[in-house]
Amino acid sequence: MLVGGTTAFVAYDKTVTLVVDGKERTVHTFADRVSDVLSRQDVKVGEHDIVAPGRNAKLADGDRIAVRYGRMITLTLDGKPQQVWVTATSVSEAMDQLGVRTDGAFLSASRSQPIGREGLNLDVRTERGITFLVDGKQIPLRTNVATLGEALAQAGLTIGPQDRMSATPDVYPTEGMTVSVLRVSGSTVTKDEKIPFETVKQDDPTVFKGTETVVTKGVAGLKRITWAYETVDGVKQNPRKVNEETVKQPVTQIVKVGTKAMPNSVAGADDLNWSALAQCEAGGRAGAVDPSGTYHGLYQFDAQTWQSLGGSGVASTAPASEQTYRAKLLFVQRGASPWPVCGRKLYS
Repeated sequence: MLVGGTTAFVAYDKTVTLVVDGKERTVHTFADRVSDVLSRQDVKVGEHDIVAPGRNAKLADGDRIAVRYGRMITLTLDGKPQQVWVTATSVSEAMDQLGVRTDGAFLSASRSQPIGREGLNLDVRTERGITFLVDGKQIPLRTNVATLGEALAQAGLTIGPQDRMSATPDVYPTEGMTVSVLRVSGSTVTKDEKIPFETVKQDDPTVFKGTETVVTKGVAGLKRITWAYETVDGVKQNPRKVNEETVKQPVTQIVKVGTKAMPNSVAGADDLNWSALAQCEAGGRAGAVDPSGTYHGLYQFDAQTWQSLGGSGVASTAPASEQTYRAKLLFVQRGASPWPVCGRKLYS
């Protein structure tokens, strides 16, 4: 019985090699399956880990069990962030697993740096080919820099303050990108221009029809415009507006427009020959003004007399009907004496 038991013990005992992340150890076991060996050796595996042969595979004496733990890499590849799982234990091996070409590339960590179970943050910029079109030349460049501005410096190109590029210096250079650079020179000129004012008319029921009075005088505004006069790659360009600012806002002109019906009858004065008087005083012209600027309108009112009769401003700005009405009022007060030369025409 002792001999039989020993034979059975030897028959079920297996020697297997367990390799965990490249570290080997020899294990004696009676287990039939890979999962049993891993459990008894306290090797825990998750969904991102690799076990070869599979966990349910049967064991034979002399087998090898390989375990590779998964590591999460937070990878920024050519400016695009992503999270990937690898079983690699070094940066170089991880790049091979992910199929990332690293010839001429920039890596934020050394290729030989180990990757622990906690993972790694890694920035990779592959080498790309771009072309600059500048000064009539094509300048090709292979680069792994992060911005177009760095690529310009790498190519030995200087961009002037007025020069223009087809892409901004902060963009990420991509494979096959072509960047045009226009050499710009020139100057700017600032000019002031008037802003016309608007006119708003408002009805005034207290003023007779046909009378308009400016109550708020319109004032033109002012705007300041800056023009660029440029030469681009040796060719003069049309002036280009680069800035416009309002220096002074215009003031709207407000005009009161009379809507009150004008009376035309004044007792004691209606039957006189007012047209003959107007012809004699002002040639029948409602807007007439004497050479001294003192007397206005059909009946040559001075401003004080006109306003004492209820008129606004001066008589030459009022309608003819209003002038005749107020002349009648004056006649009732003072007779024909205000017109010492032409007054006799009233009776013709």
